[in-house]
Amino acid sequence: MTEPGYEQARDELASVVAKLEAGGLSLEDSLTLWERGEALAKICDRHLAGARERVETALAAVEAETD
Repeated sequence: MTEPGYEQARDELASVVAKLEAGGLSLEDSLTLWERGEALAKICDRHLAGARERVETALAAVEAETD
């Protein structure tokens, strides 16, 4: 299964949070959603870390050109 992109993972995570906040789920369903939410949060974090690294690399390259 292919890992979702940042926007897709973020949107699904928001949906998971809304379902958990709405309540009315069985314990098993709540746990399953919680686990999915944790996985989606990790995916978002990886995407953000990668983006941060790319920005830092680009900024370092610009600084190196101006020195």
